Amino acid sequence: MAEINVTPLADVFLVLLIIFMITASAMVKPAADVDLPETSEHEDETEGVLVTMTPSREIYVDDRPVPRDDANLVSAIKDALARRTEKVVILAGDREVVLGEVVRVLGLAKEAGASGFALASE
Repeated sequence: MAEINVTPLADVFLVLLIIFMITASAMVKPAADVDLPETSEHEDETEGVLVTMTPSREIYVDDRPVPRDDANLVSAIKDALARRTEKVVILAGDREVVLGEVVRVLGLAKEAGASGFALASE
């Protein structure tokens, strides 16, 4: 009685599996191409302290330049929060600002007494 040889069939399946794995990994988008979303026109705007970060590493609190050291930044945010009813910090960072710098500023804002955070978008 004749038997079916499954070795060529397994070879074909393995080749198809390899092709599928290569094409699936090529379709994944790299993290460097991240593009921030834009908001719709009718969303509510949050009132709070606006902290702006530029690509040249300058920091502004409510359109007022602030030195980059921690003590001055905490003091400026604390003063601005004292004049607001909502203790919210709105971070407006350029796309080229390093994430570590953003995390540092948010930590300092929390230290200054911020109870909420928001990210500004276009």
